[in-house]
Amino acid sequence: MQIHEQKLTVTKDHLDARQHVNNVHYVQWVQDIAEAHWLLKSSETIRSDYYWVMISHHIQYKAQAVLGETLLLKTFVTKSQGVRSTRIVEIYNATTKQLLTTSETNWCFMSHDTNKPTRIPESINVLFS
Repeated sequence: MQIHEQKLTVTKDHLDARQHVNNVHYVQWVQDIAEAHWLLKSSETIRSDYYWVMISHHIQYKAQAVLGETLLLKTFVTKSQGVRSTRIVEIYNATTKQLLTTSETNWCFMSHDTNKPTRIPESINVLFS
């Protein structure tokens, strides 16, 4: 299993009325790091043939993040079978290492030609295993 990591710093734009990171931003970060991992591992040719759509999303909030904190986002694929893939995203406080959020998302592999689900080829699976 290959783990992809990114860091980001909480800005004022990420905060809600309670001065904590708004839940919408966590969801966006889950999508952003999944996309970044896909872009990093796949070629332009692969991306011209295939894309992913999220079919389910489960997120657990364990602790809050506030202005100025540096966050460490980690993502990895736990399962790919048929047309579906399961991805985990964990968000940590980069300084304290405290786990703030976990997410499990299920994705469907799609063909640009048909705009329909298509089996995930082994050549794609090996990019993330």
